[in-house]
Amino acid sequence: MFEKRYLVLEDGSHYTGFKLGSDRLTQGEIVFNTAMTGYQETISDPSYTGQIITFTYPLIGNYGINRDDFESLTPTLNGVVVKEACTTPSNFRAQKSIDEVLKEYDIPGISGVDTRSITKKIRQHGVLKAAFVDHETEIDEMIQKLQTMTFPRTEVPTVSTKTPYVSTGFDLRVVLVDFGKKQNIVRELNARGCEVTVVPYDTSADEILKMRPDGVMLSNGPGDPEDVEVALEMINGILGKIPFFGICLGHQLFALSQGAKSFKMKFGHRGANHPVKDLKTGKIALTSQNHGYAIDAASIENTDLEITHIAINDGTVEGLKHKTLPAFSVQYHPEACPGPTDSNYLFDQFVEMMQQNKQKERVTYA
Repeated sequence: MFEKRYLVLEDGSHYTGFKLGSDRLTQGEIVFNTAMTGYQETISDPSYTGQIITFTYPLIGNYGINRDDFESLTPTLNGVVVKEACTTPSNFRAQKSIDEVLKEYDIPGISGVDTRSITKKIRQHGVLKAAFVDHETEIDEMIQKLQTMTFPRTEVPTVSTKTPYVSTGFDLRVVLVDFGKKQNIVRELNARGCEVTVVPYDTSADEILKMRPDGVMLSNGPGDPEDVEVALEMINGILGKIPFFGICLGHQLFALSQGAKSFKMKFGHRGANHPVKDLKTGKIALTSQNHGYAIDAASIENTDLEITHIAINDGTVEGLKHKTLPAFSVQYHPEACPGPTDSNYLFDQFVEMMQQNKQKERVTYA
């Protein structure tokens, strides 16, 4: 027998559905993701920490979930909203259903609701605070609580590694600063022969340089980039000494370190089919994106940065590079798994940049 559950929004509306996953009841910022596949990578992506995800594709869980494709050890999102959750997945790699995994990691969810209506509401009004309740009598009280409730602006300290560790390779050495990294970043670097040392978000430039890396990457992560000020000094301590590549939150922090400004988007970009234009070549790539903040294009004018990529749909800044130093960043996810893979070449570009600097002995550790 299906048990009722209610999704309550701060605007006073609510949706009636069925209990999915954990018995725990949570609150969080509700967002939507338009990808048709990759739900297990989305659920395990640390960038969604504290958020409730609405999947716009109507049937989630078709091919099950396996542990190997997780993007982190432990999912940290606050909830899942689906139209229909598949209870009998069909895939030779499937280990568990979505309901079983949500229960395992104590994540609540709801199924049987009109996800199109929820998505339209978010699109029209912007992101909203939301909560789950299991009794209809609790709805009005929860609406009042949501209207005065505040959530943490950054969750980076909770999802970043606490101690450095190494994923072995045989050629170039990369330090990956972990703001809530997706595991596929490490996989992509390892596939290109890079040894990857993952370090905490608050690691200093001096500590990184003592590791004598050939390059530094800043990972993706959750929350507002302006709340991760500790990273700005580190970035400026590295720029010009070794090649640099930032992804998502790492891209935003790179921009802020050079004097640009960020802003919170109305409902963000979250999905696997966002077209991005390379301003140099004119080529269009389909990209996977997951960000609720972006960089203000006007604020870049008086910096040493140059815009390299923009979003076709709304003109958002999607890529930057330093005008004189070996440093670049993108707002989207070139490491996206299961795809699209249009932008995998950016890892090759980073590797080539490191090789060129190494050959010319341009790496400076002091």
